[in-house]
Amino acid sequence: LVALSIVIVGSSRISGIGRTEMPPAAVVESIELRFEDRRDGAVAVTSAADGEVVHVYAPGTNGFVRGVMRGLARERRLSALDDAQPFRLMLRSDGRLTLHDLATSRDIELDAFGPTNARAFASLLDKGEQPR
Repeated sequence: LVALSIVIVGSSRISGIGRTEMPPAAVVESIELRFEDRRDGAVAVTSAADGEVVHVYAPGTNGFVRGVMRGLARERRLSALDDAQPFRLMLRSDGRLTLHDLATSRDIELDAFGPTNARAFASLLDKGEQPR
């Protein structure tokens, strides 16, 4: 019975039969950003479009942004990918905030970590003011 269940679930995942998936909501605003560690421990966030500094996180502040970006940078290093590719921060029509890694194609739904943590990234959209 367990083996049959595993086979059914596996074939459903592969074939898509019996699986329901919601399409992602449309992107209403986005900005492409680069995150750079500075020697003094600060993290500089720059616009990929023009290199303008969007925000600088002082040393020891905003652990959520640092943790997310550290994890994504680690994934890039393990995959031997170029760290020059920017990240795309997207606000969707349903209000969700998504961080997309252009190098790995990985999406992180920031709202899943709570409204306070999502606001840390949402403030970057406000400062970037680059609607798409």
